[in-house]
Amino acid sequence: MSTTSTTGTATAVGTFTFRPLDPLTDGELVHSWVTHPKAGFWMMQNHTVADVRREYSAIAAHAHHDAFIGLRDGEPAFLMERYDPSEVELAGLYDARPGDVGMHFLVAPTDTPVHGFTRAVITAVMEELFRDPATARVVVEPDVRNTAVHALNEAVGFEIVEKIAKPEKDAYLSVCTRERFRTAVGAAR
Repeated sequence: MSTTSTTGTATAVGTFTFRPLDPLTDGELVHSWVTHPKAGFWMMQNHTVADVRREYSAIAAHAHHDAFIGLRDGEPAFLMERYDPSEVELAGLYDARPGDVGMHFLVAPTDTPVHGFTRAVITAVMEELFRDPATARVVVEPDVRNTAVHALNEAVGFEIVEKIAKPEKDAYLSVCTRERFRTAVGAAR
């Protein structure tokens, strides 16, 4: 997969840019995010820093999976993964279409939450994914119990297609077309 651009997305809570995650230099930071109690659905609570570096080294080496650090005004603030769902995560679990792109995102834990920040992050992530003209739909597979992310997904245009059983969880396969995203985000502005 190609490298995501560093074009900024200006929002009410800052300007967001993306850079490739470096497993060695970012491993400790990402470890602090993915093992935080609020990141339970990330399923890495018991991982060591070495485990996180190993996991993201495998992603960096994979032809169909990428990981990025999302920056808010130049400072690391969230994690984004982009993958080909016909090859990774959802291979064989749904009828993939040309132009489908899978996505995961995780906002860094903070002691001083900013109202609207997570919504701004998912919007910036979606804008970044749709910046590629080859992206027709974004596909996600959140845990059925993750009600907070279901609400965020709906707010940016995702619709649940079906409940699927993955080895590690039951998930709601959800998709968002470019048109649904633009309609949802336009309605919110």
